[in-house]
Amino acid sequence: MKKIHVLFFLVVSVALSSIGQDINYYDPYSPAHEYHTRELNDPFTRLIEDFESGKRELDKSSGKAFVASLLEHLDVPASSQLLVFSRTSLQTRKISGSNPRALYFNEDVYVGYIPGGKVEIISLDPELGGIFYIFDIPKGGELPVIERSGRCMNCHAVVETRRVPGLSMRSVIPGSNWGKLVSYRDKEIGHQIPFSERFGGWHVTGDPGISDHKGNLKGEKVGGKIVTEVIEPGTEFDWSAYLTETSDILPHLLLEHQSGFMNLVLEASYRARTYQHIGKGETKPEYVAVLHGLAEELVRYLLFADEAKFPAGGIRVDAQYREDFLADRKEASNGISLKDLDLETRLFKHRCSYLIYSDVFEATSDLFRQQVYEVLGGAISTEKPDPGFAYLSDTEKKAIRSILRETLSDLPDGW
Repeated sequence: MKKIHVLFFLVVSVALSSIGQDINYYDPYSPAHEYHTRELNDPFTRLIEDFESGKRELDKSSGKAFVASLLEHLDVPASSQLLVFSRTSLQTRKISGSNPRALYFNEDVYVGYIPGGKVEIISLDPELGGIFYIFDIPKGGELPVIERSGRCMNCHAVVETRRVPGLSMRSVIPGSNWGKLVSYRDKEIGHQIPFSERFGGWHVTGDPGISDHKGNLKGEKVGGKIVTEVIEPGTEFDWSAYLTETSDILPHLLLEHQSGFMNLVLEASYRARTYQHIGKGETKPEYVAVLHGLAEELVRYLLFADEAKFPAGGIRVDAQYREDFLADRKEASNGISLKDLDLETRLFKHRCSYLIYSDVFEATSDLFRQQVYEVLGGAISTEKPDPGFAYLSDTEKKAIRSILRETLSDLPDGW
């Protein structure tokens, strides 16, 4: 599978070089995208006016209460909480083992909170991607001054986010000053990354069933080598500063999956807009071919073709977050859903990502989306099986097709 994955990227690289590498699809300020002037349609931006007009109220009694009420308005479950203790974000001076940064998220919004620091938000505009905000927790009952931040683009519009305003993930071993000693993953994001390279600088709580990971570790250099020690969550900080006492494995896995998906789809959106802008409303055949290559890559990702191998005993997760995650599942008439979890040998029972329903995917060009459906239909065919998807049984393929037929409205005729 890895050889196929590498070969695919070589093919795409050749395709890109054949049309010239001077096409700057990722310049967000170009006339094709107008990142800073286009009217925004992301969840947090839509709420700002309600906050300012008083239509919606935020609890300003404390920092913790403020964040809890903000999450409630954004429909972000507090149980999604993840804690990061490495200094790998904008507010580096505030983060440490004794003051981790909390992250909360759903499929559209990602909220960062550091006790004593600022609130950071990535809110996904379906067409433009990440819209970044940073602001102080209010004091004295006043609303915060909400600033749209350009500094976040330094880490959220780079190679690892496919150069578009997306989602960044880091895995490092922090040293005594909580900055990185060594990093992993080599600028790659997604569910294909082995667990042995994930979660560095993050806390992992409970008994997840994964022993070979980099979570909960702090290091120091001894004799030219890095020696690590385990920092048990809650031993260097007070849980009462946070909304829950978890940094569970399930939100870790879903954040990784969502980040890889969103960055890939946003690249396709940025490319499609750029190609149409160059062609004055038309997409030239050579650009159609590039988008088709991305559609093939996305289908492999949608169908978890390269998902990291699960431990033999499966994975154990927090019951509250599991319940919150499943609350909005879209069911087919027989009761099955793309959100149904497996957790024994893989993340999901029916391996097609629930993010196919996301606003970000729905906002892609009709051309790209129909390419995805075409490739996806072939990948889950039982009549003409594609050897690249032989890991999917006929039963699972049929289940995926039945769910999609009942829950998507824009599938091609005859799909």
